[in-house]
Amino acid sequence: MLAAVALGVPLSAWGALYPANTWLQVGPVVLLLPVGWRALRRWPISNLSAGCMAAFVLLHLFAARWSYSFVPYDAWLSGGINEAFGFQRNMFDRVVHFAFGLLAMPPMVEAGVRYWGLSRRMALVFGVLFVLAVGGLYEIFEWSLTLALAPEAARAYNGEQGDMFDAQKDMALAALGAILVAPLVRRAGWWKGMQE
Repeated sequence: MLAAVALGVPLSAWGALYPANTWLQVGPVVLLLPVGWRALRRWPISNLSAGCMAAFVLLHLFAARWSYSFVPYDAWLSGGINEAFGFQRNMFDRVVHFAFGLLAMPPMVEAGVRYWGLSRRMALVFGVLFVLAVGGLYEIFEWSLTLALAPEAARAYNGEQGDMFDAQKDMALAALGAILVAPLVRRAGWWKGMQE
């Protein structure tokens, strides 16, 4: 799975609309690949959890190629999605935030039970809180970075697309994804043998 992510890094930069911004989004993945490899060797997790992590990173790399705001999903699906739902902006970044909530829960809950001694219930609470904390930290990082960039580059990187509540909506969608998947994670088969 790490190999797929490593392959996704150069592919996400190939033909990028805003190459400098793409590397701002891809750079942290490059830095975290060796950390992830070492962490997974030291603290192995199930294939399901590792797959969730890889799926999110690949989705992020895919979106980074278009600086999130310009992913042409509407054109790929023969148009009409934005019009049908009355969207005034590209919503792909919201899909990725929601997916983060969905996909972060299995590995975080599993790690909470397996390595940190949490009960399943507490691990579920931890998973939701983790999603909220990481989402908040990411939005603060994104805002801080835009302060350092030239205004045009900041608009292309940040992706708020004129929505002054973009950060709050992104965090809310991530939390919603985590909360919606929590009952499924609780019932998942890899719980067998883990403490209640």
